[in-house]
Amino acid sequence: MTRKLFGTDGVRGRANQYPMTAEMALRLGAAAGRFFRREGSAAHRVVIGKDTRLSGYMLENALTAGLTSTGMNVLLLGPVPTPAVGFLTHSMRADLGVMISASHNPHQDNGIKFFGPDGFKLSDEAEAEIEALVEGEMALAEPEQIGRAKRIDDGRFRYVERVKSTFPSGLRLDGLKVVIDCANGAAYRAAPEVLWELGAEVIQVGVSPNGTNINLNCGSTHTQTAAEAVVAHGADMGICLDGDADRVMILDQRGQVADGDQIMGLLASRWAAEGRLRGGKLVATVMSNLGLERWLGGQGIGLERTAVGDRYVVETMRRGGFNLGGEQSGHIVMTDYATTGDGLIAGLQFLAEMVRTGQTADALSRQFVPVPQMLKNVRFGAGMTPMEAAEVKAVVAEAEARLVGKGRLLIRKSGTEPLIRVMAECEDDALLTEVVDGIVSAVQAAV
Repeated sequence: MTRKLFGTDGVRGRANQYPMTAEMALRLGAAAGRFFRREGSAAHRVVIGKDTRLSGYMLENALTAGLTSTGMNVLLLGPVPTPAVGFLTHSMRADLGVMISASHNPHQDNGIKFFGPDGFKLSDEAEAEIEALVEGEMALAEPEQIGRAKRIDDGRFRYVERVKSTFPSGLRLDGLKVVIDCANGAAYRAAPEVLWELGAEVIQVGVSPNGTNINLNCGSTHTQTAAEAVVAHGADMGICLDGDADRVMILDQRGQVADGDQIMGLLASRWAAEGRLRGGKLVATVMSNLGLERWLGGQGIGLERTAVGDRYVVETMRRGGFNLGGEQSGHIVMTDYATTGDGLIAGLQFLAEMVRTGQTADALSRQFVPVPQMLKNVRFGAGMTPMEAAEVKAVVAEAEARLVGKGRLLIRKSGTEPLIRVMAECEDDALLTEVVDGIVSAVQAAV
């Protein structure tokens, strides 16, 4: 089955425009409820979390209506991180979990992500089946079987305790000053609580959501604000989360950024030394830097690459029995602790290494020298297929020929935004710039 509604991370779009309308959310809720209903069981349960976007209220109510209309009982968590939904779906024995979030996107966008009863995101096949149900007639429950909805007040506290349990017993964060940037998003209360309860002196950034300031000049996609706070307060490090807290960027004591590749490199090497890295491999996407792959190989650690999207990373991890993976963008997946990327847990693992080794953040966050990499995005309109243009294909073919033996080229359509992403790696800076700019110009002309 093909998927039209679902991208690499659920259904996403501009709020109050197709497909992020109340009507579509209602139909998605009804379709998911029908898909996950267990025959012969009277107890059908779904948990719904959201981030802090204004449109979350509208989508939450519409999803609740759709789900209850098919006989599902809805448990509303309010603002919680995406990994909290994965954890609580499994912990509360729910049939389904739903997160309302567009992650790192601006507030005008929103999205709907589904989790199965095991707490993991759905497969492509499951999403395709739900799409088919959306397009068909809604199978509504009999009046006496309509579901109920109730608020769950302690969902955040359950998640906080779960996150704290992943920090090594016997270690504390006493004496460490930590900047935490919550992007005015879903972790604006949970993340500072965790750090404070573990003993850190906490400097808070991005913890005043108003419905429209999520990811605005803060968070993992805009680290400058937190970097300035690190320097101004003399902090030991900084943790920058995105709007739904499933990705992270680490800042050293000078405010310099370490991306997901550096964090994964640190954890992979430590876990391998401790005999904890299952399968002897790290799982990452095609976007991860060639420098990471070379450095891991020098330590006898393999790198398994996947398509872009933390869901594909997790699927590969589960198939191969691996327990560490992620994305350069900051999704760090540790299946020993969580079912999806968790920026806060990843930040705690980094802090644990600081405490355990006594090393500073800059020493730990520079595991390898990255190969020069350039990424540029080209926005396109609805219905456009710029990569099919003959002129674009010719420029891409020429670029690939020039990079043979010198680097690599990756061009892909974003699964969450109307963007063509052009990425290349090459140790020749001039060639790198020529290749990327040439392709971008060709795509822009086609658009």
